Amino acid sequence: MSFLLRTLRRSASCQYHHSLRFASTKTPRPRQTPSSLPEIGPKPVSRNVKALSNRKQAIRLLMIVSASVAVGTLLNEWVTFDMKRRAAKVLNNKGINDTSTSPLNNLAEPEYANAADTAKAYAEITTVLGLENVSATVDDISNHADSAWMSHHAEAGQRPGMVVFPRSTEQVSQVLKICHKYKIPIVPFSGGTSLEGHFIQTRNGLTIDFKNMASILELHEDDLDIVVQPGLGWEKLNEYLKPHGLFFPPDPGPGAEIGGMIGTGCSGTNAARYGTMREWVLSVTVVLADGTIVKTRRRPRKSSAGYNLTSLVIGSEGTLGLATEATLKLAVLPQTSSVAVATFPTISKATDTVQQLVRQGIPVSAVELLDKEMMQCINQAGQTTRSWREEPTLFFKFGGTRSGVKEQIGQTRAIANKNGGNSFVFASNEAECSELWEARKEALWSSLALGADDDMTCWTTDVAVPVSRLSEIVTSTREDMDKSGIRGTIVGHVGDGNFHAFVLYNDHNKTVAEGVVHRLVERAIEMEGTCTGEHGVGMVKRPYLLSELGDETIDTMRRIKLALDPLRLLNPDKVISVDPTEVLHKLD
Repeated sequence: MSFLLRTLRRSASCQYHHSLRFASTKTPRPRQTPSSLPEIGPKPVSRNVKALSNRKQAIRLLMIVSASVAVGTLLNEWVTFDMKRRAAKVLNNKGINDTSTSPLNNLAEPEYANAADTAKAYAEITTVLGLENVSATVDDISNHADSAWMSHHAEAGQRPGMVVFPRSTEQVSQVLKICHKYKIPIVPFSGGTSLEGHFIQTRNGLTIDFKNMASILELHEDDLDIVVQPGLGWEKLNEYLKPHGLFFPPDPGPGAEIGGMIGTGCSGTNAARYGTMREWVLSVTVVLADGTIVKTRRRPRKSSAGYNLTSLVIGSEGTLGLATEATLKLAVLPQTSSVAVATFPTISKATDTVQQLVRQGIPVSAVELLDKEMMQCINQAGQTTRSWREEPTLFFKFGGTRSGVKEQIGQTRAIANKNGGNSFVFASNEAECSELWEARKEALWSSLALGADDDMTCWTTDVAVPVSRLSEIVTSTREDMDKSGIRGTIVGHVGDGNFHAFVLYNDHNKTVAEGVVHRLVERAIEMEGTCTGEHGVGMVKRPYLLSELGDETIDTMRRIKLALDPLRLLNPDKVISVDPTEVLHKLD
């Protein structure tokens, strides 16, 4: 303000003196002698005096106008500068706030709470939740820092400072308001079965575990939907629904909970017929980074009202907001179900069968591929009630009316035989269904058991490609594993082009395993596929997401992230990079 006043004074002074100099250059009129003046009447006003008076008034008017213009210009420049400064502060970038995207190199390094502010925040959170709902014990900190099955493990010191267990949406909101005030990073935890480093505490902040929010809130049988909390497991949900003749189709790994399933946009074996999590979530109640509570939409099966915020939240891995309630669509349990198992001489014969099933529109509920090495692994682990043919094997699940299921089995058998199937066995009752499907359920655990003998770790990864490229990528991956000398198996939800590789490794051949996984993901992207079909991006797949979608798409995602979480507090360093000082590396 003092600068503004000094400028105005200088401007007015300069214009005043310039006007006087201009006036002094005029040639004066000759002075009148006394004899020329009138002898009677009032003394007349000199024309020079009038002119001088008019000039002074003009000068004063000019000074006022000039000062007003100067003030307006300076105020306009100051307001523009202040708006840019405020916008840049909000967006945490270098002032580039008029573009549609946010390139990483335009961001400043994120700033988080110091030790003193962290202590204040934790004290306030403890007051809100109570001592019984917060923990900093060694076991709780360790259990929320890493897991044995993740493909990316926490580095030394990457641990939560405290773990909290809220009991309601309102408590989650209060916690996030405190974290926002003190700039505390937040990582959500719902089940902890994720595989790509989703809940690693890269910034040593607060972990929010939803185990105390695991209730079924409302069931609407006639509308085929249900309202649940994020800590509810999908298996428990289906146990509750079965007496009502209903079920929730997405079926990922055991132990997965609704919150994590929403976060990763998962699916499972039923995806071939029923689709992924995105098709089965009607609405979500989300707490944003500053504690704002948002419900993405209401309960109707269809709506064209506004932006689809529900789909925006699904797959965001807790980076845009924390889901505290979800309204899920339900399906009617089929009248009859059955399972069939077919073996083939080669992987390509098995995948050709899958392609033809899809192309002919046969509505199988699930189609799962286990390669020869996986079937050997299951036999060696001895965790099933029968011995299996050690050949590439397809597991089919059928559902519908009794006549419909019978027709599906007959059509599937015919296609399998046409492609050189060596055997085709189907279940005639529920017990046989469970027995035949048992091998598929035990696939991962059999791989883990096999690796345990040699102190190996199992790296579980997934990709998805167009179904027409499935045979090529599965065959190439199997050949790459064999050539690299890596022990690994392949399991696929091949009805929608998605498959998993279980790669066994130890400290001696970890780099070889990384190379196998790297080439698998690159191969999928080259085939117009995706770096992850259902596991999510987490930390491991971030550089591959960039390869898959390109800079502009990732920069758009980053702009959305900054709009909803400008301080970059929610699950930082997941899905996309938000720190320009971080260097991303692919596995090779």
